[in-house]
Amino acid sequence: MESTSFFASKQRRRLADFVTLTKPRVMMLAVFTAIVGLTIAPGDLAPLSACIAVLAIAAGAGAAGVLNMWYDADIDALMTRTASRPLPSGRVGPGEALAFGLVLAGSSVVVLALATNLVAAGLLAFTILFYVVVYTVWLKRRTPHNIVIGGAAGALPPVIGWTTATGDIALESLVLFLIVFLWTPPHFWALALNRSDEYARAGVPMLPVVAGRRATKRQILLYSLLLFPASLLPCGLGLAGALYGAIAAICGALFVGIALRLNRSREGDAQVAQRLFVFSIAYLFLLFAALLSDHGGGQALAGLSCPGACIGFATAGEC
Repeated sequence: MESTSFFASKQRRRLADFVTLTKPRVMMLAVFTAIVGLTIAPGDLAPLSACIAVLAIAAGAGAAGVLNMWYDADIDALMTRTASRPLPSGRVGPGEALAFGLVLAGSSVVVLALATNLVAAGLLAFTILFYVVVYTVWLKRRTPHNIVIGGAAGALPPVIGWTTATGDIALESLVLFLIVFLWTPPHFWALALNRSDEYARAGVPMLPVVAGRRATKRQILLYSLLLFPASLLPCGLGLAGALYGAIAAICGALFVGIALRLNRSREGDAQVAQRLFVFSIAYLFLLFAALLSDHGGGQALAGLSCPGACIGFATAGEC
């Protein structure tokens, strides 16, 4: 009896490790923006197909996380924040992780193609490849612009969601892409400011390591200023109403305000950087939640109430 209990406990720990490889907190962020894109798109997707699409997008996002962790196991072992992950700690083997990521990636694309359309499936495949090959393999270890260019992968889920419902890429979906794309650098750089010593030890040329804190804070402010008008574009396109406009304006002003304070601080800016990082997560959630509310989001989400399609927010920033 004890051996059976021990075996079950060991299996649960193994399962938890494989779930950790998918970066579930980051995955939930991607899934949420994809659900918003799917919900506000003008297409008419059957509830079952929409549910399968959400699960496939979640699996694709998880696959990208697994393959990222597989490739980055060596540098993860050198960083305090990531040393306890399943691969550097030896709880999951490299071969196991690679096989898991590839199977998850392939099946997610095939399922999305069968459940919706080839355009959405092609975009999902492109997003996985871009995150793994362009960002993880090529950019992350070579250039301080890794987050800027690589951020395109994280900005594509709302476009994928849109195309699952419509079968094409519209201007409105590209506006959603632009918002997430401009949000990504200040979000990650706010985290990197307080982790620059770890990135330097691992040999990752994040902007604070290469250009210094002052230059990074200027770039954070610049992207925050660009994000503010971009966040109001859905109102100009008729994609959002007064509720979204008010939330975008208020949250955008707060975002810029914290970025300004961070830029002006010369010493002891770690707390302000952490505050901006935490607020940036709430900011993106509130922005997309407001879009959802403007389009009757409660009823739409009720139609997506399938197992595993829950939405959660904890912390992002797991690059």
